[in-house]
Amino acid sequence: MAVIRSVVRSIKAVAYFGIYGIELAVTQPKTRRQRAEWLHRFCSAMMKAFDVTATVEGELPGSGVIICNHTGYLDIVTIASLKPVVYCAKAEMEHWFFLGWMTRMCGTVFVDRGAGGSADKATAGMQAAAAEGVPVAFFPEGTTSNGQQVLEFRTGLLAKSLEAQQPITAAYISYTLDKDNGPGVTVEDNVCFWGDDVGMFQHIFKFCGLQGTHVWVRIAPEPIQFSEAILDRRVAADEAREAVLELMPAGTGEMLVKTEEDDLMLHQK
Repeated sequence: MAVIRSVVRSIKAVAYFGIYGIELAVTQPKTRRQRAEWLHRFCSAMMKAFDVTATVEGELPGSGVIICNHTGYLDIVTIASLKPVVYCAKAEMEHWFFLGWMTRMCGTVFVDRGAGGSADKATAGMQAAAAEGVPVAFFPEGTTSNGQQVLEFRTGLLAKSLEAQQPITAAYISYTLDKDNGPGVTVEDNVCFWGDDVGMFQHIFKFCGLQGTHVWVRIAPEPIQFSEAILDRRVAADEAREAVLELMPAGTGEMLVKTEEDDLMLHQK
């Protein structure tokens, strides 16, 4: 049955890619607002194709910056399905086959880490989105994890957001499998996409075979209140990470603490 579900949902997903890709190519939306609205419709359709249900606590802001923990591609689909947003993403995505074109067309601001002027380009993109009343979303960890920890936040985009005086709202995403998917199937390995052992499309095909996938989104009621108006970049990143951690569901935090303690013991050894 899992294979049948994978095939059926994969066909639906490919069909939505085709339908919305054609719409994007034909309409060629000009403004970031129009592009963000296209992405919102597309990701809402993909959530249905994947048969993912959601529980949302709070509401995403209509402007400013949204930051969140990151476990894989489903995070991107989830947030955009809730509200039109513009993403900041790593520059290499722009060169991915087909997906690169789609991400570029939906208004994504690309960031080339370590390249001169990249942060300023990202700032300009964020300011343009703010001018159109569209929130900008990014994942400060800069990479994905298995959902059992929140990695240290990178400082660049957070610093630029503060310099641009953009309100920064924290969010936290987690997943559950509410139905039995057989032995060895876990959220960490079969929903989250964080390792290099399996290619993305292979992971998506297996993910499409799951049943009972549910996403939980918790959004802070107000922007982060940083300790000072002008912060050291590292301090600001740490305070932003703490704001995300505060949104963790009960129990997840205990696993995170254990993970951090284990890591500390490993380093001490």
